Amino acid sequence: MDSFAQEIALEEEHILRTLTALQEAQNRSQTTLIELSAMATFLHNIYSGMENLLKRALRHLTISLPGSASSHKDLLDLAVEHGIITQALSEELDAYRGFRHFFVHGYGVMLDKAQLIPLAEQMPAIWMQFKAELVDFAAEH
Repeated sequence: MDSFAQEIALEEEHILRTLTALQEAQNRSQTTLIELSAMATFLHNIYSGMENLLKRALRHLTISLPGSASSHKDLLDLAVEHGIITQALSEELDAYRGFRHFFVHGYGVMLDKAQLIPLAEQMPAIWMQFKAELVDFAAEH
């Protein structure tokens, strides 16, 4: 297995463990600030893992990583431009990118259940699509 494939496998292992934890938090009988904070943390971790994979894919192509104030958006744009993910998936991921920004710069007590729960519910499907597109990309490169 080459280095790029090993990097993907390692990151995937972490993401799958975090997805399991996210689902456990969603299945709790109550949805208090504690559960919401746990879900928010897991969503942030999973999205960060996806960004890490995009960075690895770009490095694999010897593409310079963005370093501007809009680097997270630029990362998605570069991933689309170089065929790592589709535009449609990038648009889906943009909601998680926006959430990541709020999570990093906001307060946990400001979490909005109405916004957080749909993101958590959709994450397993988003991950599966992301993984499928990344695997397709890796098979070609």
